[in-house]
Amino acid sequence: MTLTFEPLDDRPGLAVIDQIERQRYRIHTPTPIALREAAADVFQYPVGDAVRIRTRAIELPTVVMVYVRDDDGAIAAEVAQFESETLPADDYVLDPLTQIKTYMRVEDAEVEVSVDSDRTRIEFDAPTDLLIGARSQHDRPAATVTTTEQPADVMAAVETFGSALKAHDPERSYPTLRGHPPALEIGDTLDIPADIDSPDTGVTLELPPDLASVFVAAPLSYYLGASLVPASEPRLTTDTGFTYSLDTARGFESEVGRTLKRLFFLDCVTRTEGFHQIDLHERAAIEPYVDLDFQSLYQQPLAEQVVSYLQVPYDVIEDHIPKWRLTTHIDPVPANAEQLPYVVDDLAIVRTHQQQRLNQASVPAEAEAEFTRDDVITRAASSDTATAPPDTDYVEPQAHDSLEQAWIGDSIPIGASKLTKAAFEHRLDRDTNAEDITIRVVQNDARMDEERQLVDEVYGTRDDLPFDVTVHDDLTTAELRTVLTTDAEFFHYIGHTEHDGFVCRDGKLDVTTIDSIGIDTFLLNACNSYNQGLALVEKGAIAGIVTLNEVLNDGAVRIGETVARLLNCGFPLRAALTIARGESILGGQYIVVGDGGVTVTQPESGTPNMLKVEPGNNGYTLKMITYTTDNRGLGSLIIPHIKSIDKHYLISGSLSEFNISESELLRFLNMEEVPVRTKNGLHWSTSLSPESIR
Repeated sequence: MTLTFEPLDDRPGLAVIDQIERQRYRIHTPTPIALREAAADVFQYPVGDAVRIRTRAIELPTVVMVYVRDDDGAIAAEVAQFESETLPADDYVLDPLTQIKTYMRVEDAEVEVSVDSDRTRIEFDAPTDLLIGARSQHDRPAATVTTTEQPADVMAAVETFGSALKAHDPERSYPTLRGHPPALEIGDTLDIPADIDSPDTGVTLELPPDLASVFVAAPLSYYLGASLVPASEPRLTTDTGFTYSLDTARGFESEVGRTLKRLFFLDCVTRTEGFHQIDLHERAAIEPYVDLDFQSLYQQPLAEQVVSYLQVPYDVIEDHIPKWRLTTHIDPVPANAEQLPYVVDDLAIVRTHQQQRLNQASVPAEAEAEFTRDDVITRAASSDTATAPPDTDYVEPQAHDSLEQAWIGDSIPIGASKLTKAAFEHRLDRDTNAEDITIRVVQNDARMDEERQLVDEVYGTRDDLPFDVTVHDDLTTAELRTVLTTDAEFFHYIGHTEHDGFVCRDGKLDVTTIDSIGIDTFLLNACNSYNQGLALVEKGAIAGIVTLNEVLNDGAVRIGETVARLLNCGFPLRAALTIARGESILGGQYIVVGDGGVTVTQPESGTPNMLKVEPGNNGYTLKMITYTTDNRGLGSLIIPHIKSIDKHYLISGSLSEFNISESELLRFLNMEEVPVRTKNGLHWSTSLSPESIR
């Protein structure tokens, strides 16, 4: 995010806020003033640092809702797209809904806020002193807890996760007020650092003392800041004497997941009585059917809120709960406890069902006669590229009601991403890049030029982002090694891999022979690329898309182009693949290895979304499917830029269907490039015409 300040003289405007670091928000001015302590008394929310500047105007090169509060914290105005508001001279706190939480305080000034088709502008009646506070996301562990393999010790370690919460009221349903839980390590003794301060929220989870129960309950425990105690039967209790069984006919794991969703969703509704008193679509949808006084609830302690929420029948609110981003299936063994903090940070649903193991990844029968990408290469009599190694163990986790599925365990998952601890650690080690987005495309077979040409037209087409795109052809092993060890945000490989290496013109390059990898993310669009992709993650990458078996050349081209477009639109890797799988019969042969929540670029609107458009009686029916990112997690809000829409919606999943005219549709489609599904397949909004929808 960049804020441009209008100069007071002939000097050029100053980009004051121009980068976010992982542990702090860095604000650049010619004369920075440290105001952290003073800012704590000025802004309603916590800020990491603050500066004071003098300016006539602020302009953001994006469209965002802006809330203006008076000195008592009450909403004085809210300004959406195509709106303008002028407020008389007074003291105000401005709260633009930018990706990075930023607050601006002005004293005794007249303020005008206007939002047009692509800009947000805040102006003052005269040069004015402005206090700007900002808060970075707590997106890395602040401490490390050591635990033994014993369930009781793991339970004590998981109990510390709630220490990362920034608030214990419904406001914690905002992702920026949920910090990253402490890291876990398996050791010889239980060791909880003294500076970890676990909250006392009055909620306790009683759990059977086994790893499976603790793993499943970890996200719920974190969100509630709950205490954990061993018990024969799982249940939730409060210090008011309330008891709620977690062992129902639906099963323990299902009940825990439903409980987390219910409490989180109702917090999102109740918080509309707090600092952001907005019109929320979901509140309007459920309020007539629930016996809750949200204004009174907001003031109650967390434990009493939980009691009230759990009186609401789940089926009354079920259809309005945001689609969960991720279900993580985990093999409940001690070593996998070390990945729990990263899963919990995503507020994922955790499952530990033991799945049926398979001998190999299946290939649809109708595809057996088609040419695969390996068929275009002349290779020796060895056929090791056609089948997995004999000791390969596959697992097919049962899909659950989330946008994405992931697996933690030794087996290779089918239909789910494979999470690894190394990937999460590499994400934390990488500094945020304030320079160009570097993309390296390698085409190691000239006969695959079609995909290279398609992706060449996609990468770097965003005018609002700086790209550095380089294409390499027919590399040697030494040249490919150089590409892989040089820093880059994304690596797109078009060619051939075998289980023991990338096929180059002078032999094979095995990633396991490389000490350190420089690329962050990747797509290995080649047959049987899983082993090499996993090695890239172990050697330093964060995440990538790989194949489990042979892939058809035509299907690989479609997958490659679709993934490239989606990543260019700001979709996370895992979400991009989930959508792209539908473009080929062998889409199921592709999975993500590593931290699939990572993005290569930021979406123009802040929230990745896909549209579904159908012709209607008096125009068109539009449905928007939204996806969360690491920067805009569960609990974030969106308001579609359609004139008839005046309410906010929770992301993620499908929003309501909107009926719009042809002119409104065309304007909406051209605001940014997003994927659009019609009855004729997947298209791209900026090149879609009304005729192609009918």
